[in-house]
Amino acid sequence: MRLGVLDIGSNTVHLLVVDAHRGARPMPAYSHKDELRLTEHLDQDQNLGPEGVERLGGFVEEAVRIAEDKGVEDLLCFATSAVREAANGEQVLAEVERRCGVHIAVLSGPDEARLTFLAVRRWFGWSSGRLLALDIGGGSLEIAAGVDEEPDAAVSLPLGAGRLTRGWFTADPPSAEEVRSLRKHVRAEIARTVGDVMRHGRPDRAVATSKTFKQLARIAGAAPSGEGPYVTRSLSRQDMADWAGKLTTMEAAARARLSGVSQGRAAQLAAGALVADAAMDLFEVDRLDVCPWALREGVILRRLDLLPGWPEQLDGGPK
Repeated sequence: MRLGVLDIGSNTVHLLVVDAHRGARPMPAYSHKDELRLTEHLDQDQNLGPEGVERLGGFVEEAVRIAEDKGVEDLLCFATSAVREAANGEQVLAEVERRCGVHIAVLSGPDEARLTFLAVRRWFGWSSGRLLALDIGGGSLEIAAGVDEEPDAAVSLPLGAGRLTRGWFTADPPSAEEVRSLRKHVRAEIARTVGDVMRHGRPDRAVATSKTFKQLARIAGAAPSGEGPYVTRSLSRQDMADWAGKLTTMEAAARARLSGVSQGRAAQLAAGALVADAAMDLFEVDRLDVCPWALREGVILRRLDLLPGWPEQLDGGPK
């Protein structure tokens, strides 16, 4: 079947169309996205402003039309931290749903972590043993760990790269004091979760997903995205520590000139690097493997799991 996933994130709103059936890997057929940066449209009362609502409604309307043109049979729409945490989030989604005729689910932070973990598990397989999965989004950091497809620990922290940049940095580049204050805050937040996440044992493999981690791995020497998803990409703890120090002293324009860093995300990459550095240090991870699948693929895989097809032979034999 042809599935569509509409992901309303803090930075980017992304429609992904895939050809998929249960037991096979989803094959991307079409992608359409825009950096709406919804969190930048939040006012001091944490309400999503009229411009943000209008831009979101316009994109969803366009995405629904594209999905129909591409022959999508089932369109799965979901929103994450930006809409989830907006004071008027429910009203915004109700307005968009009336305008566009689709239902938009709001994922909780732990659900984001669980679905991302499912995608990571399916990509790397059972032979990877106990997995630790880290994902830095625009609004939150998701952490999950476990030996099955359902993690035994799933945590979401308000440590997204965009959120921290807006809330903690006032200059470009940030001052040494601002960097030190944010570093202290990030490490205190992550440290509170380490005991619960690691309670069942250390990971056999640590994995990173998200655009932030992919860009950090790229500037540390990983292969460019043009070489395809099956090229092994990783990020070492030492490289991450080195780059966290460098990125916080660079202007956003200088970061944007680094290999693999997009203009739109350069401003928040320094804060993202502080989060990545802290997570690798506190979880004592020497190397992170970069996974090309993340939340959207997790949503697709969970949907495929719900398709009919249970063999009659396993349900009492032939009728």
